[in-house]
Amino acid sequence: MNVLRIILGLFLGLFAGAMVNGSFIELGMKLFPYPSGVNFNTPEGMKAFSELPFKYYIFPFIAHAMGTLSGCLIALLFVRTYATWVVYSIGFLFFIGGIMAVYMINAPLWFDILDLSLAYIPMAWLATKSKLAKTAEKA
Repeated sequence: MNVLRIILGLFLGLFAGAMVNGSFIELGMKLFPYPSGVNFNTPEGMKAFSELPFKYYIFPFIAHAMGTLSGCLIALLFVRTYATWVVYSIGFLFFIGGIMAVYMINAPLWFDILDLSLAYIPMAWLATKSKLAKTAEKA
């Protein structure tokens, strides 16, 4: 039964985290619509992304951080054993997604460094310090 809980926690954590991430990205695009010329469907539009003002990078960072954190916390609702392993696995998988995004999206170097260093593994660590993690360890 523990194996099923671990698998369920891992997959639901990844799914929920991806949904939260996408929701924050959509919210950011509604609050700060991209100017004309920025289009993620063309190489030219992707290059224009690196020249945007600071405000356009707030929601992508929040999306990545909150997506990872929420995915880790959701996993903790299901996992009773190996909770730390599952949480850091989710953080690492989102980190791999972040690395892929760095190669696909032409964001400034400062954003790439900030995003990769603070939005993934530190959020997994934060989840391990939560009350949910303490509850999972006791069960």
